[in-house]
Amino acid sequence: MHRKPLHTMMSFIVLLISVSLACATSQPTPAPTNTAEPTATATITPTPTRTPRPSPTPRPTQTPNLAATERAEELNAKAQEYFDKGYLTTTEGRFRELEDFSYDWAQLGWYRPFPIQEGVGDFFLSAHFKWDSAFKNSDISGCGFIFGVQPNNDHYAVFLDRQKVFFLITDNTVGFSKPVSPTRGTGIVKFDYPAEADFTLIVKDAYAYVLVNGEVVGEYSLSQSKILHGQVGIALLSGTNKDFGTRCEITNLHLWIPKD
Repeated sequence: MHRKPLHTMMSFIVLLISVSLACATSQPTPAPTNTAEPTATATITPTPTRTPRPSPTPRPTQTPNLAATERAEELNAKAQEYFDKGYLTTTEGRFRELEDFSYDWAQLGWYRPFPIQEGVGDFFLSAHFKWDSAFKNSDISGCGFIFGVQPNNDHYAVFLDRQKVFFLITDNTVGFSKPVSPTRGTGIVKFDYPAEADFTLIVKDAYAYVLVNGEVVGEYSLSQSKILHGQVGIALLSGTNKDFGTRCEITNLHLWIPKD
């Protein structure tokens, strides 16, 4: 694939993200969204050249009387733990448990979002990730989360790659997506394909904490000028065009948000 200047690639990324996320709010099956690592490239086209197969949408599991189950006690204990560590401002909240998710995506440097819930501010979103690549030396790729999605499609996205946490901000005032570096921690991880890990994203006010296998690997400062109350979801970032591309399986997926 041709190499293009970074500003050209990033402008293209925002165009495709805007198209994808606008569609995600109007129909059950979200359209493809793209982004890339800082050195990735893509050929500029107004729309994707391939129509993807219908995509699954995570839905709440059928768990009646959640507050009376052992599972509820486990999840509430986790909220208490995060509160004690200063990652949450309250323990008073509610959970949504969602169905398992599996998808593969073979489009280098693009990611696909799958919305979960609108109108979310502070939260934590946690799951078990398993991911693989058809190309063992693929570009940055993996399972991830999106959050703070605004009507103008500004948003954040964070992915667990085999070598690092890849944290992005899409800001339409500057016209492109860009990586966000951790203010504390390294964001560095090390996995071999196929890989798997527990992954948690916590957002409190203008801070985000990323935990891998229960350990904080990075703390990130979020833009004070952006409204962080918005849509959250899961996402898949492809690192290769080869064969099935990047495959992502998500289990034990649950979202916690404070009570109103």
